[in-house]
Amino acid sequence: MALKKFPIGVQDFAVIREEGFYYVDKTDLIYQMTHTSKYYFLSRPRRFGKSLLVSTLQYYFEGRKDLFTGLAMEKLETEWKKYPVFKLSFAGNKFITEEDLADTLNLKLGEWERLYGLVPSEKSAWGVRFELLIKAAYDTTGMPPVVLVDEYDAPLLDSMENPELQLTLKNEMRKLFSPLKDLGGILRFVFLTGISKFSQLSIFSELNNLKVITMNDDYAAICGITKEEVLTQMQPEIQALADKNGMTYDEACEALKRQYDGYHFSKNSPDVFNPFSLINSLSDGELANYWFATGTPTILTKLVKKYKMDAELFDKGFAVAPEVFDAPTETAENPIPMLYQSGYLTIREFHNGSFTPYVLAFPNHEVSEGFTKCLLTFYTKQDAAAYSSVVSRVIQGMENGDVDSVLQVIRAYMSGVPYDAESQNELHYKTIVYCVFSLATPYLTRCEEKSAAGRCDVVVETANAVYVFEFKLDSSATVDDALKQIDDKGYLIPYSATLAKDGSPKKLFKIGVTFDAEKRTIGEWKIVEA
Repeated sequence: MALKKFPIGVQDFAVIREEGFYYVDKTDLIYQMTHTSKYYFLSRPRRFGKSLLVSTLQYYFEGRKDLFTGLAMEKLETEWKKYPVFKLSFAGNKFITEEDLADTLNLKLGEWERLYGLVPSEKSAWGVRFELLIKAAYDTTGMPPVVLVDEYDAPLLDSMENPELQLTLKNEMRKLFSPLKDLGGILRFVFLTGISKFSQLSIFSELNNLKVITMNDDYAAICGITKEEVLTQMQPEIQALADKNGMTYDEACEALKRQYDGYHFSKNSPDVFNPFSLINSLSDGELANYWFATGTPTILTKLVKKYKMDAELFDKGFAVAPEVFDAPTETAENPIPMLYQSGYLTIREFHNGSFTPYVLAFPNHEVSEGFTKCLLTFYTKQDAAAYSSVVSRVIQGMENGDVDSVLQVIRAYMSGVPYDAESQNELHYKTIVYCVFSLATPYLTRCEEKSAAGRCDVVVETANAVYVFEFKLDSSATVDDALKQIDDKGYLIPYSATLAKDGSPKKLFKIGVTFDAEKRTIGEWKIVEA
C-alpha cells in the first residue's frame, strides 16, 4: 500500500487538495464555526495548522466547491456562495521596525485598493483605508466580505524585547482593526489567529466582540491531529516507521504518542498530536524533535530565571486558576501564560470545583527534552557538547550502579559554570541537577518524587535498583542530615516492593549529598544501601 504524501511545509489548502497531499478533514468543524457566529479568535502554538485553517476558510468562502470533494463540507454545504475575502497574514515576516509593519500593510491594502477601483494610498490611516475597502467590496459584489487575519500577533512577538517599539506597533495594529466591529452589518465572517493574547486595551479595544474559541471543547481539535485520527488513518505510515526502527506496530504507536502527543486545549479536549512533528516523523521514519528545532524559547528561559520558577514543576505540573489564561502577554506577572500559549505547557489535568482547577505541564518528550536542554544551556552558559557528555556519563554510571562516578561527573560539570552564569542559590544548584537527571534517559528518572510524607530531591530507577538522592545546600547541613531525612520521611518506602525483571526485589540505595557554596558545586556525599 502506497504511503501518504504529507504536506511538509505546505499550508495552502488548494495546493494540498490539487496535488494530492494528505489532509486531515476538519471541514465539519469549519462548517459549524462559520454557521454559529460571526467574529472569532483562536490561539494555538506555532506550526500547529493555523495558517492551513485560515487558507481552508479562504477557499470555502470563495466558493471553491471543487476543492472539498470527498470531505465533510461537500455534504454539509448546499449553497456555495462566493464572498469577497480579505486575507491578511503576518506570518513569515520579521517586524523589527515600524517601517516593516507599514510596508506589509501598504503592500496588501494597495493590492486590494487596485482590485476594487480605489486609488492606492501610502497613508498609515490603516483603519480608514480598510473600512473603505470593505465597503467598496460590498458595493461592488453585493456580497458581505470576509476578513481573515493569520498570526495577528507576529509584529508584537517580534518586538517583545523592545517595549517602545511594541507599543508603537500595537497602536498601529489597533488602527487596522478598529472599523471591524462597526462594519458588522455588512461583514459575513471575521476570524483572527495568533499564538499569544495581547491586552484587549491595546489592540482589540474596539473589536471586543470576538468569540474566543481557544479553550472551547467544540473546537479543541480544529488544529492538530487527534490520537483517534492518527490511529485510524495512518496505520501504513506507522508500520513503516516501526519497520525502519526495529519496532512492533504497538511500540511505534507508543513511541509516537510519547514523543508528540499530549496536547489538550480545553477541559475535555481529546489528545492532540503536534501536527508538524508527527507528519515529519512519519515522512522521514524518524523520531526527532522536529517542532522544537524550529524555534528556541530564549525569551521564555530568561523569564523562567527572572521569576525563579522551579524547573521540576514543568514535569510535575503548575496548578493555575482560569484567569491565568486571560492574562495579557505583555503584562503577565509570570511566564506561565506565554509558556502555555506557545505550546511548551499544556493542560494535563482539570479538577472541577478547585480554585486552581488546571494543571499545566510539558505535553510530551519532545518538549520536555528540548526545553530542559535550553534551561541547562542557559543556567550553565555551556554548550550542548558539555551537557551531552555529562548526561551520557551519568546514564552509563547509573546503569552500572556506579553512583560515585555520576556525582563526580556532575561535580566537575558544575565547577565549570562561569561565576556570573547564575546567582549561587538553591534554585541554581537544583535546576542544574534536575536538568541533568531529567535528560539522563532511557532509564526512569523522577525528580522531587512525591510520597505521603513529602518530596525527595531525585529518584532514579534502573533495571535492578532504585536510588533516592537528597541534596542539602545549607552550609551547616551534613550528608548524615540528608540520609536521616530520607529515613525520617520514608522516601524509600514506596519502592520497597519494586521488582526487577527476574522477579527479585530491586536493591534500594539512599544517597546524601551536600553542596559547597564556596566552590559552587557538589561537596560531599554518602551512599548507603537500605
